[in-house]
Amino acid sequence: MVMKLIIGLTGNIGSGKSTVARHLKNLGAWVLDTDQVARDVVMPGKPALKAIVEAFGKQVLHDDGTLNRQAVGNIIFRNSDSRKRLNSIMHPRIMQEVKETIARFQTNRGPKAPALVIEVPLLFETGMEKLMDEVWLVTVDKPVQLKRIVERDNISVEQAKHRIDSQMPQADKVKKAHRIIDNSGPPQETFNKVAELWRKLFYSFS
Repeated sequence: MVMKLIIGLTGNIGSGKSTVARHLKNLGAWVLDTDQVARDVVMPGKPALKAIVEAFGKQVLHDDGTLNRQAVGNIIFRNSDSRKRLNSIMHPRIMQEVKETIARFQTNRGPKAPALVIEVPLLFETGMEKLMDEVWLVTVDKPVQLKRIVERDNISVEQAKHRIDSQMPQADKVKKAHRIIDNSGPPQETFNKVAELWRKLFYSFS
């Protein structure tokens, strides 16, 4: 018998959780990316975008009226109050979409899959782990994490360190997670770990 699970997939910045999410999707999971949900709710004309501009000013917009995510990031990673303000705008809207997707999964109104994987960067910080059957944490060694963030976001090492320090420490998340996926090594090594975990969890007794 194949189980059906709701899995919260999380990891700190630069951990590579999106890579793991892609592997899981290819293996048969239904994946909801809350980063994509966050992009959708701030499209021009949406109430969330208006609220963000009211909170932080027009400096967070591109010339075409779309949200400049890098500008927002530069503000919130420097200031915890600004980060809380942004979260108060975004999280209720993201939470609503997550709950609606879970309801569709539980009532078989979506893709047929043994697992619904919800990719959430701030899973523990928002208390969203309470909605999950299991939490899978993607971890990464600090030097690899710094290198990835600097190269991906084209920022300085100092800026990357600030972004890492703004999040809950990885060690604290390890204590709360059900399964750990170390993504410090080569991509193929990570894929093998994910595939083996998926096989053992869902198909060992099928």
